[in-house]
Amino acid sequence: MLSSSDLASASWALMVVVDHPAVQQREVPLRVSGDLHIGGLIFKLVERLKLVKDWSDFALWWEQKHCWLLKTHWTLDKYGVQADAKILFTRQHKVLQLRLPNMKTVKLQVSFSDVVFKAVSDICKTLNIRRSEELSLLKPSGDYFKKKKKKDKNNKEPVNGDTLNLEKDPTNSGSPVSPGLYSKTMTPTYDPVNGTPASSTMTWFGDSPLTEQNCSILAFSQPPHSLEVLADMYQCRSLMDKAKLNEGWLDSSHSLMEQGIQENEELLLRFKYYTFFDLNPKYDAVRINQLYEQARWAIVLEEIDCTEEEMLIFAALQYHISKLSSSAEKQDFTNESEVDEVEAALSNLEVTLEGGKADNTLEDITDIPKLADSLKLFRPKKLILKTFKQYWFVFKDTSIAYFKNKELEQGEPIDKLNLKGCEVVPDVNVAGRKFGIKLLIPVADGMNEVYLRCEHENQYAQWMAACILASKGKTMADSSYQPEVLNILSFLRMKNRNSTSSVASSLDNLDMNLECFVSPRCAKKHKSKQLTARILEAHQNVAQMSLVEAKLRFIQAWQSLPEFGLTYYLVRFKGSKKDDILGVSYNRLIKIDATTGIPITTWRFTNMKQWNVNWEIGQVAIEFDQNVSIAFTCVNADCKIVHEYIGGYIFLSTRSKDQSETVDEDLFHKLTGGQA
Repeated sequence: MLSSSDLASASWALMVVVDHPAVQQREVPLRVSGDLHIGGLIFKLVERLKLVKDWSDFALWWEQKHCWLLKTHWTLDKYGVQADAKILFTRQHKVLQLRLPNMKTVKLQVSFSDVVFKAVSDICKTLNIRRSEELSLLKPSGDYFKKKKKKDKNNKEPVNGDTLNLEKDPTNSGSPVSPGLYSKTMTPTYDPVNGTPASSTMTWFGDSPLTEQNCSILAFSQPPHSLEVLADMYQCRSLMDKAKLNEGWLDSSHSLMEQGIQENEELLLRFKYYTFFDLNPKYDAVRINQLYEQARWAIVLEEIDCTEEEMLIFAALQYHISKLSSSAEKQDFTNESEVDEVEAALSNLEVTLEGGKADNTLEDITDIPKLADSLKLFRPKKLILKTFKQYWFVFKDTSIAYFKNKELEQGEPIDKLNLKGCEVVPDVNVAGRKFGIKLLIPVADGMNEVYLRCEHENQYAQWMAACILASKGKTMADSSYQPEVLNILSFLRMKNRNSTSSVASSLDNLDMNLECFVSPRCAKKHKSKQLTARILEAHQNVAQMSLVEAKLRFIQAWQSLPEFGLTYYLVRFKGSKKDDILGVSYNRLIKIDATTGIPITTWRFTNMKQWNVNWEIGQVAIEFDQNVSIAFTCVNADCKIVHEYIGGYIFLSTRSKDQSETVDEDLFHKLTGGQA
C-alpha cells in the first residue's frame, strides 16, 4: 500500500489559466496525478477558485495540442497531459460576428468547442434557416476586407449597416438555441385575425433570440447600396480571383477554436453546397431571402459570369423585389393562396438542382420519347470560318444523331454524339433572335466543341432541356423534362424587350438608382439614363410577380447560368507541369485551363468508384468507371476543403423528402473525412 509520501511523489503541479474577468488570480496551480480524470480536475479547479457561479459552459483547452479536453471521464494520462501542458479554462460559447449573404452582420453566441458542422446547425436554428447542411462558414482572404477598411477610413456609407445583436448567454437559457425544426408531421399555426399561416418559421423557434427583434431584417431584401459602396467591394476579375474566394472554407469536422478562430472574429455564413432542398415559402422566409441575396451579390460582384442581356433581367428582378420589400404591406410569406401559386416553381427549382423529384407520372413510360427536327450545326476547326450547315437531327436516349436530310433518318448517321457527361452552355440573344446551344463533349484528349442553332424559342427550350438531362445521364422520359422546358421558356420570355411609352414616364418617377442593380463594369459601359431605360423595359416582363415568386425566379435564372454551382480551386494534376483550375459542382468535376478559362475535361460523380486523400503529400486521388483515375494537389487551399466538397455533395444527394429533418451527421463526417 502506498504511503502519503509515495502519493505526493506520484503527483505533480499543473498550471491552469482561468479565462474569466471575475477571477483575480488567472494562473491557478493545482496538484494532480496522472489517474485524475478531467471532470475531477475541473471540480478541483472550481473548488480552488471559491467563486459561486454557473461554470457549466466552461471547459479545458490544451493550447500546445490545440484541442479541447471534453471527455470528462478520460484521465490526464489517457490524454497525455503532463506538467508542461498549458491548459486554459474558458467558455465554450463565445461571441462571433457573422456576415450573412445579404451583407448584414449578426453578432451571436456560437460554440467554439463543437465541430463546425454542428455549430452551423445551431447558428441556422437561431436565424430560422432550415437545411443547415447546405451552409458553412468561410474565412475571407485579406483582400476581401481591404477596400472595406479604406471605405471606413473615408467615413462613407457602411456596407453592412448596423450589426444585429443576437447574443444570448447559454448558461442562462440552458441551450443556445431552440431545439425544434419544422418537419412534415407538423401542422402550421394560423394567424387568428386573417387565418393565414403564421409568419415565416417563427412558430418553430419560440426560444430563438431572433423572435425578440424584427425578423424582416433577415427575411426581406434590404435597400440597395450606392454605386460608391459597390465600387469599394471586392470583385473577381479572373478565374484566379474566384479560386481565391474559396480558400477559406472552414473544416466541418473540427471546431472553431481548433482552426484558430478568435472571439469576435468576422466570418461569412454562406450557402456552400448548391443543392437547395425542400424550399418552402411557408417556413423558409429567411432561407429564400438569404439565398436570393447570395445569388444577387454573385451577379453584381461578377463572381459568376452572365451576358449583358441576362444582367438586365437580373437587374429588373432586383428592382422589382426591392420595390415590394420596401412597401408597407409584406404579406408574401404569410399568404396561403400565394404559396399555392408558386408550388410549381418550387418543384421545378428542386428538380433542376437535383434536390428532389416532381410527380412520378412519367417514370413508368417504356417508350422513351425522341426529338426529331431540322437544326443547324457547326463544328469548329482551325482556319475555318464559323458557318452553320442545316442537318436533320434525332435526339433519343442521351445521344444526338444527325443526317443529311429527313429521308435518310433510317440509315447510318453522319455522326452520333453521346452527351452523357458533356457541358451544356446556352448561346442565346433573344433580341437578335439567336437561339444556340454549345456542347462540350468529353473525349480521350479533352473536349470536342459542337454548336447547334435553333429556329425559335420553343424548339430551343425542348432541345436545350433534353441536352441538360442527357448530360446528367437522364432521358426525356424523366419527370423533370417538362418542368425544365417550362423553366427555359419562362427565362426567355423575361428577356423579351417590350418598349412602350410607360418606360419614359417611369423614368421621371424613380425612387432609386437602378445602376446599383448591375455590376460596376456594366454600369460604366452605358450612360445612366440609357441603362435605366433598358432595366425598366425588362421590368415590364416581371412587374406582375409577387415578392416570393420574383425571388424564386431570380434563383431559377441564376441556376440556369453556365457557371452556376461551380466552386473553383487552383490545383496541380499528377504528371502535369502547370497549374489548372478545378471546378467542383454538385454533380461533376471540371478541369479548366487556368489561362484561357476553357474546360478541358469533365468527370461526373455518377461514374465515381472511390476517392481518398494522401494526407502526407496533400493529394486527392479519384477513380472513375472505365479505368479512369485522376490525382491532384491543391495549390491555394488545403486538400481537405476540396475533399469535403466532393463528399459533401455525395452526402446531400442521399437526402429524401421521406426522411425527417434530422441530418445523419455521422454519415457526413464519414464521407468527408478522407477515408472513403
